[in-house]
Amino acid sequence: MTRTSHRLLNVFVTGAVAALPLAATILIFVWGARLVVAYVGPESLIGGLLKGIGLGITGSEIVGYAIGVGVVLVAIFLLGLLVQTRLRDVLAALLNGVVQRIPLVRNIYDLVKRFVDLLAQRGDEGMRSMHPVWLHFGGVGGAAVLGLLSTPEPVRMGELDYLAVLVPTAPVPVGGGLLYVPSGWVTPADVGIEGLTSIYVSMGITSHQHIRRAA
Repeated sequence: MTRTSHRLLNVFVTGAVAALPLAATILIFVWGARLVVAYVGPESLIGGLLKGIGLGITGSEIVGYAIGVGVVLVAIFLLGLLVQTRLRDVLAALLNGVVQRIPLVRNIYDLVKRFVDLLAQRGDEGMRSMHPVWLHFGGVGGAAVLGLLSTPEPVRMGELDYLAVLVPTAPVPVGGGLLYVPSGWVTPADVGIEGLTSIYVSMGITSHQHIRRAA
C-alpha cells in the first residue's frame, strides 16, 4: 500500500468513526419509530381501533385514524387531570380491586406497576440504589464489562455473596441481561448513568471521554 492510499484510508476510517455515533443514534430512533408504527400505526390492531373511533365522524381512514389518536390523547390528558385531584386514591383503589381479582392479570399488572412507579419517582429516588460498576470476569484483572448494579445488597448462594448486575447491549442499551456474580468481581465505575449510556450507544467509541475522565 502506497503512502497516498494509506493516508486516504486513514481519512476514510477517521470519517467513519466520527459518523458512527450519529449513525447509531439515527438507527435507534428509526428502530423506535418502526416499533411504534408496528404497534400503534394505522395497519396495527390498535391502529384499527383508533380508525374505528374516527370513522364514525369521517369516511377517510387517515382522517379517522388522526381523530382516534386525538380522542385517546385528550382522554389521557383528562385522566391526568383527574389523577391530580383528591380522587386519585379512590381511582387507584377501584382499579386495584378489579385487577387483583384476576389471577394472571394481577401478576403482570403488579410487575408493570412497580416498574412504572420506579421510573416515575422524582430525581434519583427511583434509581438511587443503581449505579455503574465494572464486572471483572474471573476477578479483578480479568475481562471487564461495564454494567449497572441493581442493588448494593448481596445475596448469599452457597459460601459466597453475589451481586445482581445488569449488563446492557450495544448500541441499544435498553436490552441486556441480569447476571449474579461474586461480590469480589464487582468494583465501582465512576462514569455516571449518562456516561454508561453514551459508551454503549456509541459501541465503545466514547469510552475515552468518560473512563479517562473518571480515572
